Amino acid sequence: MSERVKPVIDRSAVNESRYEEHGGFPKVSRAQVGPNFGAYVAAMRTLQDLAVSVDAPDDVFGAALTKAGELIDLLEPYRAPELQGPAGRAVELPGRGSLLLPPWQVVAAGPDGIEMTGVFRRFHLGGNGAVHGGVLPLLFDDLFGMIVHYAGRPISRTAYLHVNYRKITPLETSLTVRGRVDRIEGRKTFVVAELLDEQGNLLADCEGLMVQLLSWQP
Repeated sequence: MSERVKPVIDRSAVNESRYEEHGGFPKVSRAQVGPNFGAYVAAMRTLQDLAVSVDAPDDVFGAALTKAGELIDLLEPYRAPELQGPAGRAVELPGRGSLLLPPWQVVAAGPDGIEMTGVFRRFHLGGNGAVHGGVLPLLFDDLFGMIVHYAGRPISRTAYLHVNYRKITPLETSLTVRGRVDRIEGRKTFVVAELLDEQGNLLADCEGLMVQLLSWQP
């Protein structure tokens, strides 16, 4: 996206003091990152795109291999355990700074649901200009976790997730995903979401079940 829009966040339903209801899931804190981390993640996303798209002579791949080795050597001493590294916890960055997640940005979040916008990049190509079908469940699953959080529900694991593929999802096109809680039954939170293009065409929709963790469940 060309402009960064400040998201509208409503945390009124979130109650961090009830963390004992989150089973054995560790408490995740927001990472405080400097300006270089966001640029680093953006550069690594471009490298992901190039890794799956370049057609170069073998000596170019050899040179890239050498540079990749240098980068590995630079970063390896700083390998950190889960909940210590900033990736996935830098909530202000697209995809929370995680290369696993599509680089989408939250536009609005609250008890009534979440809206995110973003694009799928060359790295997400399935074939013939379409996003790989396996990427959409990843987007929806991450969205569902956030929906549960902003709805004030305890941390839950995905019990099932069903995606209906309505139209081809294109690459490098601004898209919107929206989701909300459909209903609650005890420990179960049923969630729904839809993926739309700029014209409002439905590309995919999803329904899922999130189940609250018990005290002994990780």
